[in-house]
Amino acid sequence: MNASLLATALDLAAHSVPVLPLRAGKLPFGNCPACAGNACGGRPNMKDAGPCRCPGICHGWAAATADTAVLQSPAWAEAWRQAQAVAYHPGGAGLTVVDLDNADAVAWARQSLPATRTVPTTRGEHWIYRGAMRSVNGVREGVDLKSTMAYARWLGPGTGTMTALPDSVRALVVKKPSPVRPVTVPVPAGGGECRHRTPAYLERGITMAEQRITAATSGVHATVYRTFLAVLSAHGRCGCLTDTHAARLFAAAQTKGETARHCVDAWTNARTALGM
Repeated sequence: MNASLLATALDLAAHSVPVLPLRAGKLPFGNCPACAGNACGGRPNMKDAGPCRCPGICHGWAAATADTAVLQSPAWAEAWRQAQAVAYHPGGAGLTVVDLDNADAVAWARQSLPATRTVPTTRGEHWIYRGAMRSVNGVREGVDLKSTMAYARWLGPGTGTMTALPDSVRALVVKKPSPVRPVTVPVPAGGGECRHRTPAYLERGITMAEQRITAATSGVHATVYRTFLAVLSAHGRCGCLTDTHAARLFAAAQTKGETARHCVDAWTNARTALGM
């Protein structure tokens, strides 16, 4: 057994930091036969996990634990014998690691991010903030974010005072809206009876539809489709709906990150559903 690595793991666990051993290549140990292919349903601390009760070191980052009895259990003994490093689950400890993989990334962080605790790595630095968030790789060249549902290699306590997770780090994972591109969309030819009381009735309807799309905070795809469906149902059969109106709806959808192709598909599907 690699006693020094286990001792490090136990010390971290004593400070409520979930840990796990890594094998060669800085990789977690593979699942046991019963958990191969996640057939067991996953660990209880994994997202949408099932009822796995495996005592072994399975499921990658989700195996990380601060339970010293588990860390020293016979089921983990072979993993510690082969271990090459200790890893921890930053999100489980309420932390976020900004993994800077090269000198350019480090230089960017020093100019762009608040100072915090730093840990030297082989090629760069880990900047550790207090606070958890979603983990995302490649948020910019040479920069990964490791927090929930991820692991980071333990390379020592580092230096400096740990500070709260800043908005500038959280903003790195915010999806930037796609540029609005002009598109040509098929508008129904009309011919039906117009139910609009005044031209302002249609204008209000389009404006409300734009607002509904831009106000969506989740389920944007579904919101765009339902809005297109409502607009076409109310205004699509009489000939009053124009290419300009449709382009406004597409532009609103694209500011929420929808692509022009998604807009066309949603519009076409709404027309088909209405028999247009």
